[in-house]
Amino acid sequence: MDGRSIRVAEPVLDGNEREYVLDCLDSTWISSRGKYIERFEAMVSEFCGVPHAVATNNGTTAIHLALAALGVGPGDEVIVPTLTYIASVNAIQYCGATPVFVDSESPSMTLDCDDLVAKITPRTRGIVSVPLFGHPVNWDGLERISREHDLFVVEDAAEALGASYRSRRIGSWGTCATFSFFGNKIITTGEGGMVVTDDGDLAARLRLLRGQAVSPERCYWHNEVGYNYRMTNVAAAIGCAQMERIDAHLERRQQVASWYNELLHDRQDLFQLPTVDPSAHHCFWMYSIVMRDREIVRDNVIRSLAQRGIETRPIFYPVHWMPPYQESVGSYPVAEQLSSSGISLPTHGKLTRDDVAYVANQLTATIIEQQQATTPVRRAA
Repeated sequence: MDGRSIRVAEPVLDGNEREYVLDCLDSTWISSRGKYIERFEAMVSEFCGVPHAVATNNGTTAIHLALAALGVGPGDEVIVPTLTYIASVNAIQYCGATPVFVDSESPSMTLDCDDLVAKITPRTRGIVSVPLFGHPVNWDGLERISREHDLFVVEDAAEALGASYRSRRIGSWGTCATFSFFGNKIITTGEGGMVVTDDGDLAARLRLLRGQAVSPERCYWHNEVGYNYRMTNVAAAIGCAQMERIDAHLERRQQVASWYNELLHDRQDLFQLPTVDPSAHHCFWMYSIVMRDREIVRDNVIRSLAQRGIETRPIFYPVHWMPPYQESVGSYPVAEQLSSSGISLPTHGKLTRDDVAYVANQLTATIIEQQQATTPVRRAA
């Protein structure tokens, strides 16, 4: 313990962010019109390899907008992994539809395609898939299932900009994909989101609903209920600067993951390291480990690391554990085990090898200490 403080996530703002934001201020184009919005959309769509991108004010509204544009409503069921950030599920609820939870597979932590098939009913309209922490889902299985059952797939790719499956970028699979640009994501706009798709009609519908569904033929006339989900020009300006350096942002995360792999490799008796499917490219939004000793209380490890100046975070709690969704029925053993034993380590572009070595050493020491602390209890039992 040397007095340092290592954050779990931190944005890297080392490009033209300041210049572009000042340009917005000088021009007074600070709201939801201005040159940076379309430029940012074009940069993201080109990066993902799809023709259409629709910017929103955050990642949650991007998911809701996608579902609304697809006509999801009361009486519909949408399948979604329980091991995800709650926004993936709340967006389904916003539409008046019913989220149907599916378990995860280990070690990818993404949705289990076998469990998904078992959850399909005549009311199922589609799937919200989640490439958790930046690891792509099994698109071979997911694409086959969606085609066989005529289901849409909205990919909540908030954490997966830059990931790919079979050399195709995440964002180019499924019906559409959504991204988040919160301050801790692969790139940031402060707050922001995006929907990308290769469907021109869907893109037009997304744009209509995003801007209060204002009629293109009649000023201040609205034929239906829309939403105010527009991104500001200031946010898009930051996004443009971030996208100019997207390759550098991604390379830094790969380097951090490589350091963790090297430094933790010999202690896989203590924890399971991220395992990448041979068909997938992991973008490592988070480097997440799973403790093998289930007697250890995960939150005790997190608290101990915090005392050593290391901020970590638990792997998401399964959404079916939470009060709004506790009436959901089903068995999700993999998701529950991953959540109970999983920790996400500091993962961002400002980390040095020395920082990562400190985290790795303190993590190993903490888990060993926790094991020793529980040994008398085990012997007594």
